[in-house]
Amino acid sequence: MSMRVTTALALALLTPAAIAAEKAEYPTRPIRLIVPFAPGGSVDISSRIVAAPLSEILGQQVVVDNRAGGGGSIGATLVAKGAADGYTLLAGSSGSVTANPALYSKLPYDPNRDFAPISMINVTPMAIITHPSVTVTSVKDLVALARSQPGKITMASAGTGSSNHLAIELFQLTSGAKVLHVPYKGSGAALAELVGGQVQTMIDQIASSIGYVRDGRLRILAVTSLNRSGVLPNVPTADETGLKGYEAASFTGILAPAGTPKPVVDKLHAAVVKAATLPAVTAKFKDMAADPKTTTPAEFSTFIRNDIAKWKKVTSAANLRLD
Repeated sequence: MSMRVTTALALALLTPAAIAAEKAEYPTRPIRLIVPFAPGGSVDISSRIVAAPLSEILGQQVVVDNRAGGGGSIGATLVAKGAADGYTLLAGSSGSVTANPALYSKLPYDPNRDFAPISMINVTPMAIITHPSVTVTSVKDLVALARSQPGKITMASAGTGSSNHLAIELFQLTSGAKVLHVPYKGSGAALAELVGGQVQTMIDQIASSIGYVRDGRLRILAVTSLNRSGVLPNVPTADETGLKGYEAASFTGILAPAGTPKPVVDKLHAAVVKAATLPAVTAKFKDMAADPKTTTPAEFSTFIRNDIAKWKKVTSAANLRLD
């Protein structure tokens, strides 16, 4: 077989995106990082922290583009259906990537099929917190109290289907205790009611509640990651204090559309890991109560698959659907 024929066959097997990547050194123009939520949240802040050093490493500007709506599904769909050339990326999170498939029977994207995971950048654990009037000092005590008063201990959330609502359902499934879920319109409203004593407990982001804990207006019982938080190293995990295997942490990570050429994925992975592990970046993550965490694309893909399965089990047990 001639060299010309061999080359022609090889090119025929390449996707148009792969051919384009071969012709020019990626990247040759700015990259959009789609944040599927409004500015100011943890996913948006994390993305902006990483975008600046990532721009320097790649030699092209990484522009954060907020496309909020549909619980993160609008922005996620934009990336899933976008060109697989490495120029449109998703700042994925628990909500848009792993919780939505468990909450909605129909989504315009499939996280396992439509994305090429690059790497996580951080994980934000939640905390199990109570009003000081609740006479418990550990998760074990809280479970015992809830079991003794089924459906009477109130637990607030930022709304039906929110990450802390799913954490509550997982708490009930893991502990066998039944609480009274009290949904609010946002975490801020729920926290205000908890501080005021109108509700008794909540599972919420550490960053939102840590100020109230430090000034004594709320009591923290445990963090919801399997490992202790770097922000609160003296606070035990729920797993340590009786809820074996309990984990309800939110992640932020970078994903590309499925079909993105492997050389582009590899270059993005190396750049994202380098940016996310810079001391200045990890310090900013810790300031927002997020634990820095990077993964290989394969590890991230496995995590996503397992996390979707976990939340589907939880929503099925709770008979929870949003459509």
